[in-house]
Amino acid sequence: MNRYELTYIIDTAVEDTARKDLVERISNLITVNGGEVEKVDETWGKRRLAYAINYKTEGWYVLVTFKAPEELPRELQRNLRNIEHVIRYLVVKLEEKRSNVKPRAVRPQVVAEEEPKAEESAEVKPAEAADTDAV
Repeated sequence: MNRYELTYIIDTAVEDTARKDLVERISNLITVNGGEVEKVDETWGKRRLAYAINYKTEGWYVLVTFKAPEELPRELQRNLRNIEHVIRYLVVKLEEKRSNVKPRAVRPQVVAEEEPKAEESAEVKPAEAADTDAV
């Protein structure tokens, strides 16, 4: 079973009791189809939408985290599409953390060699001095 996250927006015209019934109905839909609801987060509450959807500018946001077989998100989306009070919805598959992955090896740091001192680089060898005079 995979872990999923469902976020949906309910129309603000819906009364509180009807909204709570709708949240319960969607949670039951997940459990009836073989899923396990881990968490229902309604604390997001009423928020302004980024853009108007069907002339509505506000909505109630609900976040549901659940475990389910692969087929459930498609069935869930089909049902959410038919519920008139749900303005938008999004089902996302959550990635599992890998505990057996080894940490990457750390590259050894290269120690920079010291630059030659100014006195050493200023010295001119006698053979080089003769070549420069000839030119």
